[in-house]
Amino acid sequence: MRTMTKSPVALAKTALRTAKASLPTYSCRYSRHDFTQHQLFAILVLRQFLKTDYRGIIQMLKDFSDLRKTLGLKKIPHYSTLCYAEKRLVKKGLLRAC
Repeated sequence: MRTMTKSPVALAKTALRTAKASLPTYSCRYSRHDFTQHQLFAILVLRQFLKTDYRGIIQMLKDFSDLRKTLGLKKIPHYSTLCYAEKRLVKKGLLRAC
């Protein structure tokens, strides 16, 4: 039986754990390595969970230190980083487009 959560922090932990089990750390050897694919995947899952847009989830990450700490973020990504990551993950079939 699946348990549903209403906690964004619990969802972020689960999404991060799932991403670590199924995604490589970085999409390209030559990327800047500012954010891992695991972190970006978890942020995109939170965006869908909270039913917000890219700028909205960025603002929530700025406001909620618990989410930043759970995701291991040293800085907040730009909203365009999330947009590009989502396109890449949807193209690979790892994330469903909204």
